[in-house]
Amino acid sequence: MAIDLSGTLVVGITATALFDLSEADTVFREKYKEDRGTAIAEYRKYMLKEENNALSDGTGMPLVEALLKLNKYQLDGDSPLIDVVVMSRNSPETGIRVFNNIRQRKLSISRHAFTGGESVVDYLDAYNVDLFLTTNVKDAQRVIDEGNCAVAILKNPPTNSEKIPEGQVRIAFDGDAVLFDESSELVYKMEGLKGFQKNEDEKQDIPMQDGPYAALLKKLSRLQERLPFSVEFSPVRISIVTARSAPAEMRVIKTLRHWGVYVDEVFS
Repeated sequence: MAIDLSGTLVVGITATALFDLSEADTVFREKYKEDRGTAIAEYRKYMLKEENNALSDGTGMPLVEALLKLNKYQLDGDSPLIDVVVMSRNSPETGIRVFNNIRQRKLSISRHAFTGGESVVDYLDAYNVDLFLTTNVKDAQRVIDEGNCAVAILKNPPTNSEKIPEGQVRIAFDGDAVLFDESSELVYKMEGLKGFQKNEDEKQDIPMQDGPYAALLKKLSRLQERLPFSVEFSPVRISIVTARSAPAEMRVIKTLRHWGVYVDEVFS
């Protein structure tokens, strides 16, 4: 029976973002310099040999673990708050090590796309992915170009980053031409800063149109509504970073109000 995911935040994450597979990647790339067929054979041999060994965390593991913990607030009979799909160019056979590590860590992940060398981007729509997490810049650019869903490139966090409180998830958006459409940006390019500020001040009561990541923001807002907390105390905190200093910031706030979206912080 198909699960209704309309109220679920669906996150697709590549296996190389969830786990550290850099050693396996090195095996493949070193042999690829010689011959593609040899590289595939050596990679398969390596993955089969290592399939029962533990993997270290990838850059996306902390976020995935924090998101999955939100499902403890799921009501009986309801669809999950969070659904995570692991996606990989591995074949199912060479992906056994990933499956084993998911089970060993008791991650509540039940959906996978292992494509045997094909791009995982082709399957984002089929899995109803709202946010795709990857370490591959080319895949990320393709998702942006095709408008499949929101995408984030995961890099190693800075060593001096602030420690996020246990059980809290923080997501920050760039507002300009990302959450909102680029019409105001075009005014800025054509008329300069003064023209832009005048335009935004005059239109502060006219909501901006959706940008490419507006759907994700609205999905996060629906997630907040499903949690047993008022939005002010929600474990999901949303921030917006924008270059819209006064008087242009009013249009941002009123647009979010029009969308029915609550954000915790705005930095302009």
